[in-house]
Amino acid sequence: MAVTLEQAQRVGYTCLKALLRFAFMVANNLVAIPSYVLYLIVLQPLRILDSKSFWYIEGVLFKWLLAMVASWGWWAGYTVVEWGDDVKAVSEDEAMVLVNHQATGDVCTLMMCLQDKGTVVRHMMWLMDHIFKYTNFGIVSLIHGDFFIRQGRTHRDQQLVLLKDHLEKYYRSRNRKWIVLFPEGGFLRKRRETSQAFAKKNNLPFLKHVTLPRLGATQVILKTLVAPQENGTPSGGDAVRKESKSKGLQWVIDTTIAYHKAEPIDIQTWILGYRQPTVTHVHYRIFPVKDVPAEPEALTNWLYQRFIEKEDLLTHFYETGAFPPPQGQTKAISREMTLSNLWLVAIQSFAFLSGGMWYCLFQYLYHCLF
Repeated sequence: MAVTLEQAQRVGYTCLKALLRFAFMVANNLVAIPSYVLYLIVLQPLRILDSKSFWYIEGVLFKWLLAMVASWGWWAGYTVVEWGDDVKAVSEDEAMVLVNHQATGDVCTLMMCLQDKGTVVRHMMWLMDHIFKYTNFGIVSLIHGDFFIRQGRTHRDQQLVLLKDHLEKYYRSRNRKWIVLFPEGGFLRKRRETSQAFAKKNNLPFLKHVTLPRLGATQVILKTLVAPQENGTPSGGDAVRKESKSKGLQWVIDTTIAYHKAEPIDIQTWILGYRQPTVTHVHYRIFPVKDVPAEPEALTNWLYQRFIEKEDLLTHFYETGAFPPPQGQTKAISREMTLSNLWLVAIQSFAFLSGGMWYCLFQYLYHCLF
């Protein structure tokens, strides 16, 4: 089949744009991530004298880094429309966010759509696969206090113990509010066949757009972070609880991500921008934590029910192009999520100026010493 001149020009333009975007992303990482690390090294005395102020500043820098990642997709035309409950109403409360997992772009989508949710991004903790530790962003997540979980049956029990210890040590001492996890334990395409076989064997519903979730991390988070008056267990240590005056985990936010034509965006697409501008849809449903059962069997059934509902939501979306209306209403209301280009440019400018400042400083020190 012959290629027309117009098609060749279009391919050439797409490749050139992808190359330029990749070069910008590399430069962005080379200035932003080292600057984040160096700022926090310089501020170590403040961490000793006033830990609360140190983690406040770290949270602001962390939010800006996530905004830079969001900008890569935003400027490529990858926008977000939100549905369901308004999570801004609980942005200052402690919440556990349960998200379906389809591709690496899910994390980027969350980084984008949570940018306008008050202080959430500054105070959130992520649970992610341990392989993420070895990416360019791994050092940032390590400093911020995210938890890297190793998948696999042989590691499961040990990882849950480590997660509990991690939450008790870092969650409230660093004033974390939201904790984000992907209960399916892997990407949809990798887990779907195994999940469907398990469902058939145990007389559970056949799921196509999600997989059956795993209980472990969810149970540990609830046991560790829910306040004593709600479940009768400690919530991260008496000393930490008195210091933070935390009410404990108050909400579970069930988050469902739907992509156009069920075609997920991966991190490569997010960076290179070779896909046409598209809208990702995110649906939220908020549950009070007091309505979430604590017993393992009941919690498993509750968690399964959430993902069965996700299956129904996604089926409806892929058939109609919209999520169904809430019970008792005739129409679902969507909200277009927006970011300020001026704000994104300001953050990017700060990153490059910071990189230049650190470079000049090290050059000066080098000449002074040698």
